[in-house]
Order: sequence, then C-alpha cells, then structure tokens
Amino acid sequence: MPEKPTILQRQTVAQSRLFRAEQLDLRFSNGVERRYEKLCSGGPGAVLMVPMLDPNTVLMVREYAGGLEDYHLSLPKGAMDKGETPEQSANRELKEEVGYGASKLDYLKCLHLSPSYMEHKIHVLLARDLYPERLAGDEPEPLEIVPCNIDDLLALTMRDDVIEGRTIAALFMARAWLARHG
Repeated sequence: MPEKPTILQRQTVAQSRLFRAEQLDLRFSNGVERRYEKLCSGGPGAVLMVPMLDPNTVLMVREYAGGLEDYHLSLPKGAMDKGETPEQSANRELKEEVGYGASKLDYLKCLHLSPSYMEHKIHVLLARDLYPERLAGDEPEPLEIVPCNIDDLLALTMRDDVIEGRTIAALFMARAWLARHG
C-alpha cells in the first residue's frame, strides 16, 4: 500500500447549516502536490435500515429529496445522535420513519458515499422481528410506507422511483445475508 500523502495545509472554505467544505493541500510520496476539496461530516454518521416485515417484505419509504426536487422510494435512514450506537440509532429511526421497532438488528456494513470528496459514512443494518411502535420524527410531512417484495430484487431496484445507490446496495447485501443466515 502506498504511503499516505502529507497534509501541508487544511482550511475551511465554506460552511452552511448542513455542510462544511475543507480545502486540503497535499504532497504525495512522489513529490506531486495537489489541492483537494471535501465535504466534512457534521456528526457521528448516519444509519440506513433494511426493515423486513416478513421474510419476503421490505418496508420502504417514499419521501421528498431536495437534491432531486422530487419524490423517490428508498430505505429508512437518518442521522445518528451523539452517544448513540448504530443499533440504537437504527431502532429510533425505524420508530420515527416506519412506525416499527426491531427485536433483531444485524449490522451489515459501513458504506462511504463518494469517498474521493466526502467524509460522510452510513451504517447499514438489517432489521427483523418488527413490532409496532411509533416515535415522533423530524420529517416535514408524513412518509408513505411502501411494502415491497424482495424476492425479485432486480425488478425492485430497476423501478424508476428507486434511484438511490445506498438503498440499492443495502437491498442486495440484505438479500445475500438473509440467504446465508436466514
């Protein structure tokens, strides 16, 4: 593995309520210097859950996405609160977004979104043995809960309204995990 570049300078170049951008001046081991910019994470990360109502039914949510300026179908997700484990965050977010808690949470993987220029990470968890429980959430409008059949995963992920890469990756990981571990 190559030697990590030396950080010559680091500075914040932009900041908003949600984002902070940093500029990094780097020197690589071969002497080449480059300037990188990256979006910095503002907290401990986020969680994305694959809630299985039964062995074949995954609960998805239809919600508005500002980046798309439209609605799309995705898995429930949310920011981790300071001091929470991924499992605690996942159970809280499930209750807020889909009205269920999970008796079983299986940690699948930590994904990084565009690691070339973002620090953002999201923990993917499989949620099973669901039970009804609702907590108040922070969504601006009620989310539509959409039960989907995971058996034909290719058809599900090829739908025009299923476009988020994290959701698609998590669905495939969950289905493979379930096939192996039941």
